[in-house]
This record gives sequence, structure tokens and C-alpha cells, in this order.
Amino acid sequence: MSQNPPRLIDTEFLRVAYLEDGPSDGWPVVLVHGFPYDVHAFEADAHRLAAIGARVIRPYVRGYGPTRFLSDRTIRSGQQAARGLDVVQLITALQLTRPILGGFDWGGNACCVVAALWPEQVGGLVSYASYDIIDVEQQRSAFAPSLERVCWYQHLFQSERGRACLQESRVEISRLLWREWSPGWTFDMATFDRTARAFDNPDFVEVVIHAYRCMHGHAAGDPMFEPLENRLAGRPPITVPSVTIDGAADPLKPGGTLDHARLFTGPHEHRTLPVGHNVPQEAPGAFTEAVLTVRTWQT
Repeated sequence: MSQNPPRLIDTEFLRVAYLEDGPSDGWPVVLVHGFPYDVHAFEADAHRLAAIGARVIRPYVRGYGPTRFLSDRTIRSGQQAARGLDVVQLITALQLTRPILGGFDWGGNACCVVAALWPEQVGGLVSYASYDIIDVEQQRSAFAPSLERVCWYQHLFQSERGRACLQESRVEISRLLWREWSPGWTFDMATFDRTARAFDNPDFVEVVIHAYRCMHGHAAGDPMFEPLENRLAGRPPITVPSVTIDGAADPLKPGGTLDHARLFTGPHEHRTLPVGHNVPQEAPGAFTEAVLTVRTWQT
């Protein structure tokens, strides 16, 4: 468990709080969490990687933990272009040279965005749920009823009643999602509570609500990100070395995502693990092994 308090660094829009493990001159890795998780999801992998020479950066994404917007005037956007840009601007601010990116859920989405739009900034990618760039147009269509049922929280967040529910019950909603998405994982309350503290951020609700409304086409994105969103709508391939991962017991990804392989045009390997959605905590070390595989393709 990391003992040092988060470090802070400014990007264009954020004062980003992040944890850092490993030697300052180590080979760089950035591990990005999703919703509703935080930097502690990658605790085991960060320490494993640091022990073998990596400099591991774990940022609190916008709306989580001590990360804050620099201006009250900035739209609290949760759209994928904004979150991807946050990662690439963090890479620049920390002067990291082509780090390997790893992420799941929102973090996997953001890392895929960076790998697709700024491949020159990236040394490789480990992505849960493969090509996790959101196809907003596809999101306008209905999915199978069984999957729509699993996505109840996304439907809830489309209404003002849902916003109020998240505002008042963010911890309860998140605990429900942990249990539903990782049906074979028994976590203790101390583990959950440590992460839940990251939801006590003044922008958490606005960022989360905007993320899901924008994803479903029910809220406009920030106009400054429209050129990036237009590029993402074209489904740009990911050319950097990549390992992709599925959790066979993840109800959000029934059948897995191996069919995304055609969107990876560089070295690529896909792995399916007998776990649910929260791979870093359900299968500690899986991201480490994937990062090491990507690193062998760099040399």
C-alpha cells in the first residue's frame, strides 16, 4: 500500500493528483482507473512493476479524489475526448517518454483514445475490453434486454432523478456496481471504503452524469473537443503494441471483445481471464504480465 500522499501537477484544465511508485528514472507506465474505482485498483500491479524498475504513475481522473479543475468556468465534461486529452497532457507535464498505458473501464477508454489519436506519445497499451473507444452512434441503438438490464445505472443517469440519486447515494450505487460487475469477487468493506473516499469530490457527480449522457447522445460535448470526437467517430485503428484483456465473468461484456482484434494493426495479443470487470483487483498481476509483454515488443 502506497504510504506517500498524492503528488500534484497542473495540466491545461486540471490540477492532477497522482501516486508514483518506483525509481524516478525508471521506464514509464501510466495506469488509469475507471468508474466507480480509483488509483487503488492498481495497487498490486504498481508495486510489482516498481519492483522491476518501472516508474508507475496512477492519476486520479477528473472528478475523483484530490484532482481538481483549475477554473470554475471549465465545463465538467466526462466525454472520452476530454478524458483522453487529460492523459496525454499528464504525459507531457511529467515529461514521460512514450510510456506504456494501462487502463480499464473509463481508464481503458481514455488510454485507447490516446493510443489512437496520439500514437507518437505512447510506447504501448494494455486495455481491458480491447478497443474501448465509445461508438456514440452505436449507443443510440438498443442492445439485448439482458445487457440493457445490466446497464441500469446508465439509464438512471439520463434523468434528473438519476442525478439526484447519484448525488445522494454515490457510495451505495458504487457498492452495488462493484458487486454486480464482479460476481465472483468477495471484497471487504475496508477495500471498498478506501476507494469510495475518492467519490467525495465536488465535481464527481457532474463529470459522471455528463459522461453517460454524452455517451448516449443525450448531452452535447464541450465544443472544444468536437474535432477530437469527430476523429474518434471514424474508428481510427490502434497501431501501438497492445495486449487486450477480457474478464469471462464480466456481465458488461458478454461474449468478450476478441472481435475487436481487427482494429489493432500493430503487435497484438488478446487474453481472457476467469474474473469479472475489476481485473486489476480480481487478478492482481495480470496487468503487470501484460505490460511486460508489451515492453518486449518495444525492444
